Amino acid sequence: MEHIELDAPDGPIHAVLARPQGEGPWPGVVILHDITGDSADLRTHAGMLAEHGYLAIAPNLFSRGRTRCMRSVMRALWFTGGNSEADREPVRDILAARDRLRADPDCTGRIAISGFCMGGGFALLCAPKGFDAAAPFYGGLYGDYRTLLDGACPVVASYAGLDPSLPGAPAKLERALTELGVAHDIKTYPRTTHGFANTFPGDRLLRVTGFGHNAAATADAWQRVFAFFDQHLRERPQPSSSST
Repeated sequence: MEHIELDAPDGPIHAVLARPQGEGPWPGVVILHDITGDSADLRTHAGMLAEHGYLAIAPNLFSRGRTRCMRSVMRALWFTGGNSEADREPVRDILAARDRLRADPDCTGRIAISGFCMGGGFALLCAPKGFDAAAPFYGGLYGDYRTLLDGACPVVASYAGLDPSLPGAPAKLERALTELGVAHDIKTYPRTTHGFANTFPGDRLLRVTGFGHNAAATADAWQRVFAFFDQHLRERPQPSSSST
């Protein structure tokens, strides 16, 4: 796993790059952290993606200072890309991570985006911005889903059944993607809570109270994600038949 400096329009940011073993090229995945920022959990997920044959990059969207970045990150989500150049900074960082993968000779050029909570929201927000698949975990949008997702890539989304922070989000996403004709797989896991696919310090105590990581739901969600990625990132164009 490499710690790299990622060139971005608003200045360099830190990122982690996880490269599969063996010989490429491989599809790429941009994976985004939640509100807690860069963490061991995020690096674990980047490593897992690499183990499954994906060139993964995890940009730290708080690289330029947590307070400043968190303010612009949340404004970018709440106001769907921001009302000012500063508020669009997180989206530019994410697209810079996408472009870093695309320029890598070990990448096939087919790239997905995934993320958790805040990162899941950005995975949806950026789904129409040059990605081949999006895999948000408990991600929501603030605004009209149909408008924001016009032109989106295929989406595989996972939600928690006991999540008061995203009321109606799975149904809104399902309806918008169906109306737009976008391929999708959306699943809500009952008896799970927000953050079920993440593991953080203190998680053992959370699980005692019925919150926190849920191993069964996490395994099922990632199985769906990898099946979806296999379909949309590993497919090869069929050769056109020559006319006689």
